[in-house]
Amino acid sequence: MHPDDAHPYLRAASAGIRHHTRARTGPDAHPAPPADRPHLDVLHAHLTAVHQLVDHLAETTRPRHPAAGRHLAAAHTRLWQAAAELHDAFHLLPSHTAADDIEARTCHPERLPEGPPVLTICQRHLATGHSIRRKTTPTDHRQPHTTTCTR
Repeated sequence: MHPDDAHPYLRAASAGIRHHTRARTGPDAHPAPPADRPHLDVLHAHLTAVHQLVDHLAETTRPRHPAAGRHLAAAHTRLWQAAAELHDAFHLLPSHTAADDIEARTCHPERLPEGPPVLTICQRHLATGHSIRRKTTPTDHRQPHTTTCTR
Protein backbone atom coordinates (compact mmCIF):
# COMPACT_ATOMS: atom_id res chain seq x y z
CA MET A 1 0.00 0.00 0.00
CA HIS A 2 1.31 3.41 -0.97
CA PRO A 3 1.53 5.87 1.97
CA ASP A 4 -0.79 8.30 0.18
CA ASP A 5 -3.48 5.59 0.09
CA ALA A 6 -3.32 4.93 3.84
CA HIS A 7 -6.02 6.35 6.09
CA PRO A 8 -7.96 8.35 3.48
CA TYR A 9 -10.53 9.69 5.95
CA LEU A 10 -7.86 11.12 8.23
CA ARG A 11 -6.15 12.69 5.24
CA ALA A 12 -9.49 14.22 4.17
CA ALA A 13 -10.14 15.57 7.67
CA SER A 14 -6.69 17.14 7.78
CA ALA A 15 -7.19 18.62 4.32
CA GLY A 16 -10.51 20.06 5.45
CA ILE A 17 -8.90 21.76 8.44
CA ARG A 18 -6.09 23.15 6.28
CA HIS A 19 -8.66 24.48 3.79
CA HIS A 20 -10.71 26.07 6.57
CA THR A 21 -7.60 27.70 8.03
CA ARG A 22 -6.57 29.11 4.65
CA ALA A 23 -10.12 30.37 4.01
CA ARG A 24 -10.13 32.22 7.34
CA THR A 25 -6.73 33.78 6.70
CA GLY A 26 -7.06 34.17 2.94
CA PRO A 27 -5.33 36.70 0.71
CA ASP A 28 -8.25 39.16 0.72
CA ALA A 29 -7.94 42.32 2.77
CA HIS A 30 -10.84 41.46 5.07
CA PRO A 31 -9.83 40.31 8.53
CA ALA A 32 -11.25 36.96 9.56
CA PRO A 33 -14.17 37.18 11.95
CA PRO A 34 -13.50 36.08 15.51
CA ALA A 35 -14.43 32.60 16.59
CA ASP A 36 -18.05 32.02 17.45
CA ARG A 37 -19.79 29.31 19.44
CA PRO A 38 -20.76 27.09 16.49
CA HIS A 39 -17.17 27.23 15.24
CA LEU A 40 -15.74 26.19 18.61
CA ASP A 41 -18.39 23.49 18.99
CA VAL A 42 -17.40 21.88 15.68
CA LEU A 43 -13.69 22.25 16.48
CA HIS A 44 -14.27 20.67 19.91
CA ALA A 45 -16.06 17.75 18.23
CA HIS A 46 -13.10 17.27 15.90
CA LEU A 47 -10.58 17.48 18.72
CA THR A 48 -12.45 14.98 20.90
CA ALA A 49 -12.62 12.59 17.93
CA VAL A 50 -8.85 12.87 17.52
CA HIS A 51 -8.56 12.37 21.29
CA GLN A 52 -10.48 9.07 21.05
CA LEU A 53 -8.36 7.92 18.13
CA VAL A 54 -5.08 8.68 19.91
CA ASP A 55 -6.39 6.93 23.02
CA HIS A 56 -7.08 3.80 20.99
CA LEU A 57 -3.70 4.00 19.27
CA ALA A 58 -1.93 4.37 22.63
CA GLU A 59 -3.70 1.32 24.03
CA THR A 60 -2.90 -0.88 21.05
CA THR A 61 0.67 0.37 20.56
CA ARG A 62 1.88 0.27 24.16
CA PRO A 63 2.18 -3.55 24.54
CA ARG A 64 4.53 -3.96 21.57
CA HIS A 65 6.24 -0.57 21.65
CA PRO A 66 6.15 0.83 25.21
CA ALA A 67 8.11 4.02 24.50
CA ALA A 68 5.92 4.97 21.53
CA GLY A 69 2.84 4.09 23.59
CA ARG A 70 3.95 6.47 26.33
CA HIS A 71 4.29 9.30 23.82
CA LEU A 72 0.86 8.55 22.42
CA ALA A 73 -0.53 8.56 25.97
CA ALA A 74 1.07 11.98 26.52
CA ALA A 75 -0.54 13.21 23.27
CA HIS A 76 -3.85 11.86 24.58
CA THR A 77 -3.48 13.99 27.71
CA ARG A 78 -2.49 17.11 25.75
CA LEU A 79 -5.49 16.70 23.45
CA TRP A 80 -7.73 16.60 26.51
CA GLN A 81 -6.14 19.82 27.75
CA ALA A 82 -6.74 21.48 24.37
CA ALA A 83 -10.37 20.29 24.36
CA ALA A 84 -10.84 21.67 27.88
CA GLU A 85 -9.55 25.07 26.77
CA LEU A 86 -11.90 25.08 23.75
CA HIS A 87 -14.81 24.19 26.03
CA ASP A 88 -13.92 27.05 28.38
CA ALA A 89 -13.57 29.50 25.48
CA PHE A 90 -16.96 28.39 24.15
CA HIS A 91 -18.62 29.43 27.41
CA LEU A 92 -16.90 32.82 27.37
CA LEU A 93 -18.15 33.78 23.91
CA PRO A 94 -21.46 35.60 23.59
CA SER A 95 -24.51 33.71 22.41
CA HIS A 96 -27.25 35.08 20.19
CA THR A 97 -29.17 36.86 22.97
CA ALA A 98 -28.13 38.61 26.16
CA ALA A 99 -30.50 36.46 28.25
CA ASP A 100 -28.88 33.32 26.90
CA ASP A 101 -25.40 34.68 27.71
CA ILE A 102 -25.87 34.56 31.46
CA GLU A 103 -27.32 31.04 31.33
CA ALA A 104 -24.80 29.64 28.84
CA ARG A 105 -21.61 30.86 30.50
CA THR A 106 -21.62 27.87 32.81
CA CYS A 107 -21.87 24.18 32.21
CA HIS A 108 -24.85 22.45 33.81
CA PRO A 109 -24.14 18.72 33.66
CA GLU A 110 -27.14 18.03 35.90
CA ARG A 111 -29.37 19.12 33.01
CA LEU A 112 -27.84 16.77 30.49
CA PRO A 113 -28.95 15.34 28.13
CA GLU A 114 -32.25 17.22 28.30
CA GLY A 115 -30.60 20.63 28.08
CA PRO A 116 -30.74 23.01 25.14
CA PRO A 117 -28.76 22.25 21.97
CA VAL A 118 -26.03 24.67 23.04
CA LEU A 119 -25.05 22.13 25.69
CA THR A 120 -24.03 19.44 23.20
CA ILE A 121 -20.44 20.61 23.66
CA CYS A 122 -20.90 20.06 27.39
CA GLN A 123 -22.24 16.54 26.84
CA ARG A 124 -19.28 15.69 24.63
CA HIS A 125 -16.84 17.28 27.07
CA LEU A 126 -18.33 15.45 30.04
CA ALA A 127 -18.07 12.09 28.23
CA THR A 128 -14.47 12.78 27.23
CA GLY A 129 -13.68 13.87 30.78
CA HIS A 130 -14.88 10.52 32.14
CA SER A 131 -12.58 8.77 29.69
CA ILE A 132 -9.53 10.83 30.61
CA ARG A 133 -10.11 10.39 34.36
CA ARG A 134 -10.12 6.60 33.98
CA LYS A 135 -6.69 6.63 32.35
CA THR A 136 -4.77 9.55 33.84
CA THR A 137 -4.10 11.28 37.12
CA PRO A 138 -4.05 15.00 37.91
CA THR A 139 -0.25 14.74 38.02
CA ASP A 140 -0.26 13.62 34.38
CA HIS A 141 -1.96 16.90 33.47
CA ARG A 142 0.73 18.99 35.13
CA GLN A 143 3.70 17.27 33.49
CA PRO A 144 5.69 19.59 31.21
CA HIS A 145 5.91 18.66 27.57
CA THR A 146 9.28 17.27 26.58
CA THR A 147 10.51 16.29 23.16
CA THR A 148 13.14 13.67 22.53
CA CYS A 149 13.39 13.84 18.76
CA THR A 150 16.57 12.17 17.58
CA ARG A 151 16.37 13.18 13.93
